[in-house]
Order: sequence, then C-alpha cells, then structure tokens
Amino acid sequence: MGLRIVGIGTVVPEHSATQSESAELHARFFDATGKRARVLEVLYRRAGVKKRHSVLLEASVGPVAERQWFYEISASPEDSGPGTDQRMRRYEQDAPPLGAEAARRALVDAGLSASAVTHLVTVSCTGFFAPGLDVALAHLLDLTPTIERTHVGFMGCHGALNGLRVASAYTAADPDACVLVCSVELCSLHFRYGWDLDMMVSNALFADGAAAVVGVGTGSPSEISGGGDKAGDGDWTVVANGTCVIPDSREAMSWRIGDHGFRMTLSVEVPQLVEAHVRPWIDGWLAGQGLSLEQVATWAVHPGGPRILEAFSSAAGLADNDTAVSRDVLSEFGNMSSATVLFILERLRASGAQLPCVAIGFGPGLVIEAMLIR
Repeated sequence: MGLRIVGIGTVVPEHSATQSESAELHARFFDATGKRARVLEVLYRRAGVKKRHSVLLEASVGPVAERQWFYEISASPEDSGPGTDQRMRRYEQDAPPLGAEAARRALVDAGLSASAVTHLVTVSCTGFFAPGLDVALAHLLDLTPTIERTHVGFMGCHGALNGLRVASAYTAADPDACVLVCSVELCSLHFRYGWDLDMMVSNALFADGAAAVVGVGTGSPSEISGGGDKAGDGDWTVVANGTCVIPDSREAMSWRIGDHGFRMTLSVEVPQLVEAHVRPWIDGWLAGQGLSLEQVATWAVHPGGPRILEAFSSAAGLADNDTAVSRDVLSEFGNMSSATVLFILERLRASGAQLPCVAIGFGPGLVIEAMLIR
C-alpha cells in the first residue's frame, strides 16, 4: 500500500520584492551604511534567491520602503520590531486564505470536489492560533464537519514530508480515504532586526508560500486518476519514508519562539554535517527499499540554501542537472520552509520526470527526512 498523489497545487502571495530590494529594506531597518551595507548586499546576493513573495507587501513596484507598513525603521539599537502577538495576528489573518487557494488548486488538479476529502493534514512552523489552521481551512473549503484532522507543527523545512507520512498512514488504514495535505508558511512574519549573522542569513533566504497535495490509497477507484490539466502528470505513489537524526547536531539548526517573532539558528556547520552524514544513511535506507543511489532517477531536494544544496549534491555525487529544479524554485521564490519541497514535486511531476524519485529535506534536530516515490 502507498499514497497515490493525484493532485498538487501551489500559490504565493500576490506581491513580491527582488533580492536587491530586500537587502535595501533590511539595511534601512537598522541604518546599515558603509561596510555593513556592502556585507549585507553580498550576503543577499549569495543566497541563491532572485525574488520573494510576502503577505506583508502591498505592491510589487515602487520604492520598496513604501510597499509595506508592518515593519518600521528601528527607533533604537534595542528595537526588535513588532512583538510576537502582532506577528501571530497577521498569521491568523493571512495563512488560511493562502492555504485554501493552494488546496483548491490541488483539488482541481485531482479532478475532485472538496466533498471527496475525508482527512485533512495541515503543516506549518511559522504560526499558531486556535481554533487553528485546520479548522480555518475546513471552513473556507466547505469540508465536511466530520473530517478527520491532524496538524504537523513546528517541524521546519521537512514538515511537508512528515505530513505526507501521516497521509500515507491514513490511506493504509482506510482504503477509501482521500487525504488533503496543506502546507502554509509565512516566513516573512519573522524578520529580525539588527546585526545578527544567524538571523541575517534567515532574512536573506526565507519567504511566504503555500502548497497542497491530494492523495488516495493505491486501491482507490481507477477513475481517480490524477493528472488534472497539466501535461506530464500521472500516478506518483509514495511507497516509503525515512528519517535520521544526525548525532551531536541539536544546536546546528533551531527554531524558537521569542518576544519578537520566531528566532532561527542556522549554524555554518550545517553543510558540513549534511555532507558528512547523509550518504551513509541514505545508502542504507535505499538498500532497504531494494535500490542503490545510482538507481534514483529524480531528486526533489529541499534547498535550505545554496551551500546546503551543494553539500548534499557533493555527498550524493549528483550533477547540476539533478538539482536544477530545486535551484530554480529557490531562485524564483526563496525558501518557503515546509512548502518548498512540494513546489519542487509539482514541477517534476508536471514535467513527466522519471521515477523513482526521492524527496529529501533537512530540519531542526539536525534531522534528515526522505520520501521514496515510484
């Protein structure tokens, strides 16, 4: 048994800023001039991102400082911007409609109505409220009041892979299950002021986006074929999941709630840890599935950043074209945390990429999460 993916939908907020505009805005928040402004510009340029979308932007053109009002210029070195309460109010306002649009697109791609959905799995690490994202989505999509709901929260960039694992468990337990998995991340709500290297790297990488997947069991009726209206779409079935906590790496990547949003720690050691540990683990995991690394036809690698992507490629012996879609998504949208890997899977599936495919991501722990699709 497995989870047959019959629909994928993705969406980003309407307005965006180029990476150079984002660097300019960051510099204005704490009056970075001279050498600091130049360092900031280089940091943003090397992030592998050209453009990012945000729910906080009110236009895509014009002076960047006048296109958003949520963050104000720092009043003092101690000013850390809006409090967590303000940021969570924006999350509660903006996350549900963005997730609902991604879900609608996934249902259209699957050729199914909302009434067909029996289980809902929501994924997010950038906000909290209750009744939560799951209840809000059920209302916006007019899902049945008896829908079974699970929320995968605060797991970081690999959260969507955990969400799909939950969906697979649902379809394994109930052959008639139709599962909607929806990931929504509003990373721009956690912009941090000041000259803090960890947070500056996060500021330069992360963005907003939502993605959804509709999945059914492999024994579902053949008329649920998936593929929607996109050329190349077809049956992609999740057949296995794997996970591994890298030893002695707990502080290499973290995501903690602070008084002024959530604070990410992204150690410079993360790429080295990925390169040193991923190959022995993934070789063993694939062997358990009857595969060698060389037999994997397609890779959906979460682009945590260009250095992490390079470290994984080096460890796995991949060529540039193996991770081209991952780099393209990072460039066009930034790192949208858990939603990002679903953007990559959507593009690969729509293009008719060869199977088997391995999706892989890295998150706080430091944890490797992987998923095998046949």
